[in-house]
Amino acid sequence: MSLKLTTNKVSVRVYSTESGRLCPGCGHTAVACQCKRQQAGIPTKDGIVRIRRETKGRNGKAVTLIDGLPLAAEELNALAKILKARCGSGGTVKDGVIEIQGDHRELLQQQLQQGGYKVKLAGG
Repeated sequence: MSLKLTTNKVSVRVYSTESGRLCPGCGHTAVACQCKRQQAGIPTKDGIVRIRRETKGRNGKAVTLIDGLPLAAEELNALAKILKARCGSGGTVKDGVIEIQGDHRELLQQQLQQGGYKVKLAGG
């Protein structure tokens, strides 16, 4: 008597010679995966992007903070790179907030409005 193991699992493609690695959840390529976007924790906010200037804890040096962007982490990093280049300064992304070195509120407001976002200048 032989023992045969059976499983009820459906086989899923995880690689394609044409497009490379595939997501086992949605079947899209790893770059265009829909599962990541759903799990990325894109914050649901009021749809208004707020730009503010902050100096607290930075030895008096101004930093422009952009908050409220409804983007995943990868898209947020890509946008931050574009905005930093536009301002000609450095910056980073921390906890879903883009930080740009220096006071560039008006320039960033114009840039984001051209991108189709509803923007408000917050703070003083």
